[in-house]
Amino acid sequence: MVGQSLAEELTREALSQPRIVPAGPPLGMLAELTHRCPLQCPYCSNPIKLHKAADELTTEEWLRVFDEAAGLGVLQVHLSGGEPTLRPDLEAFVARLAGHGVYSNLITAGVNLTRDRVFALRDGGLDHLQLSVQSVREEMAETIGHYKGALAKKRLLTEWVREAGLPLTINAPVHRHNIEETADVIQFALDVGAERIEIANTQYYGWAAINKAALMPSYEAVIRQAGIVTEARARLKGILNIDYVTPDYYARYPKPCMGGWAKDALNVTPSGRVLPCHAAESLTDMRFETVREMPLEQIWYASESFNRFRSTDWMREPCQSCERKLVDYGGCRCQAFALTGDSRAADPACILSPHHTSMKDTADDLSAKQPPEFQYRRIGRG
Repeated sequence: MVGQSLAEELTREALSQPRIVPAGPPLGMLAELTHRCPLQCPYCSNPIKLHKAADELTTEEWLRVFDEAAGLGVLQVHLSGGEPTLRPDLEAFVARLAGHGVYSNLITAGVNLTRDRVFALRDGGLDHLQLSVQSVREEMAETIGHYKGALAKKRLLTEWVREAGLPLTINAPVHRHNIEETADVIQFALDVGAERIEIANTQYYGWAAINKAALMPSYEAVIRQAGIVTEARARLKGILNIDYVTPDYYARYPKPCMGGWAKDALNVTPSGRVLPCHAAESLTDMRFETVREMPLEQIWYASESFNRFRSTDWMREPCQSCERKLVDYGGCRCQAFALTGDSRAADPACILSPHHTSMKDTADDLSAKQPPEFQYRRIGRG
C-alpha cells in the first residue's frame, strides 16, 4: 500500500494543484485484454471506436501491469474484453496473477473455449469463470450475438467448467428482446450448476447507446422482471446468489458510480488506458493516462482524471446539498455527460435532476415503438 507521504509526493509531481487522495489502494481491476470478439452484441458497452489488435498491450506490457496491480494492492482481477480468450497469452496472465495471490475471474462469451483450455486455465490458477448468456432461446441467442450455435456451445462449456471444479457465474444482459426470459434464465443458471447469476439490465453506453431504440424495455416489463427476481431471491436463498442491476431509465434514484468514482476499482483498456470505470472513455471532456505513460500507482493516486470526482467538492446542485450525496455520489458521470453534456451534472436517473422527466419520457416513447433492426458491434467501426 502506498503511504500518505508518497501519495502526496506523487500528487505534487503530477498535478499543478492538490487533489483528494483515496484512503487506500484499489481492490479490483477490470483488464480488457482485447476488443476483438466473435459475437457482435448490439448492447456491448465497449466504445464505438474499438481498440484494434495492433494497438493492444503486448504480453510483456500486460504482465508488467499485473505486477504493478499486485504491488498497488489489487486483490482481484477480472479478465475481460471483447473476448479475452482470443489472447493466446491468457494462460500466462492467469499464472502471473496466481503467483501474486491475486484472485482471477475470466469473463467470456464461451463460444471458442475448448475443454483442454478450460483445464489448462484452471491448472494455471484461474479462480472463477463468468459466462455471458444472451438468451436461453437458441434463435434469439443467435439474433442477439450474431453467432450461429452460440447457446449449444455455452451449455457444453458449463459441463467442462463443472468437470474442472471451477465456480461459475452466469451473466445475463437484459433488454426488451429477452426481458420476458428472466425466470427461464434463472432456471438455466440452476440447471448448469452456477453459484451466481447477474441479471443486468442494459446500461446505455457504447454500442448500447446506438441501439437504445431497439433495446429499451417497457416499464411494465421491468416491473414484471423485478417481481420475478424478488420471488426467486427468496426461494433460492442459499442455493443461487442473484445479483440484479436495475434499469436507470425507470429509476427514482441513481446507482452510485462504481461505488464512488475511483474509490476501490480501476479499468485498463486493451491499449493501456486506465479508467475509473469501463465506460469512462465516453467522457470526451477528459483525458485518461495510459500504463505506457506512467505506472498504475501514480495514475491511481495522482492523476487528474482519477481525482476529478473523488469526494463531493465537485458536485453542483441539487447534489451538493442532498442528503443522499454520500449514498449515490451524484450517480453515473458517464450517463450525466451523455444526457446533459455536463459530466458534473446530477445523473438524470435521479428524481431531483431537472432532466429526470425527459429521461423517463424517452424510455416510454422508445419502448412503445416498433424496435428498429440492430446495429451490430464490429471492431474498427466508428
